[in-house]
Amino acid sequence: MNPAPFTLYVDSLFTSPYAMSVFVSLLEKNLPFEIKTLDLDAGEQQQTTFRQQSLTSRVPTLQDADFALSESSAISEYLEERFPAPDYAALYPADLRQRAKARQIQAWLRSDLLDLRIERSTNVVFFSPSDQPLSTKGQAAAEKLIATADLLIQDHQTQLFDQWCIADTDLALMLQRLIKNGDPVPAKLESYANIQWQRPAVQQWIARTRR
Repeated sequence: MNPAPFTLYVDSLFTSPYAMSVFVSLLEKNLPFEIKTLDLDAGEQQQTTFRQQSLTSRVPTLQDADFALSESSAISEYLEERFPAPDYAALYPADLRQRAKARQIQAWLRSDLLDLRIERSTNVVFFSPSDQPLSTKGQAAAEKLIATADLLIQDHQTQLFDQWCIADTDLALMLQRLIKNGDPVPAKLESYANIQWQRPAVQQWIARTRR
C-alpha cells in the first residue's frame, strides 16, 4: 500500500501534547504527511473552514483524503488499524491486555491531573520553567502522577511494555512537566522520561518548537 500524504493540523507554537502524540505516531509508522498550523490564540480553530473539517474544532486533526479525524488517541488507533504491523511499526502492544492498559494510560493522562496540566503547562516543557510553586491541588495532582507512574515503571525500565508504544510518549511528556520545571521526580521516573525524550520522532517535534 502506498498511502497518500496526510495533513496534520497542529497549534502554531507546537506546544500541544496531543498534536505531538499524533506527530510521533505518523513518524513512527513512516507515513508521509504535511503540517498545517493554526493560531489557537487568534481563534483560527473556530474558523468555518476548519470547523467543517474537524468535528471537535480542535488540534490535532488529521485529514486523510476526504476523511478527517480529531482527538489524538482516536487518530493513533486509526493509524494503527489502517497501517498495522508488521508492515508498519506498531503504536500499541500486540498483547490484548497490554494494549488495553496502554489505552487506559492514554485516557487517564487526557482526562485527569487537570491542575498539574494548568500549573505546569507544556510551555514549561518546551520554552521556560515557571517560577510559581505548585498549589495544593497542583501538588496533589503531581503526587498522583508520580504514584501511578511508580506502579508502571520499575527500576531500570525504559518503556512501559516489552516494546515501545505511543503511551510511552504521552507518559514521558506528562512527567517532563515536572522534570523540566525542576520539581522533584524519583530518579527511576526521570531516567525513564529522559530516555523516551531522546526518541528521534520526539526530538523532531522538539526541534520545531525552537524554530
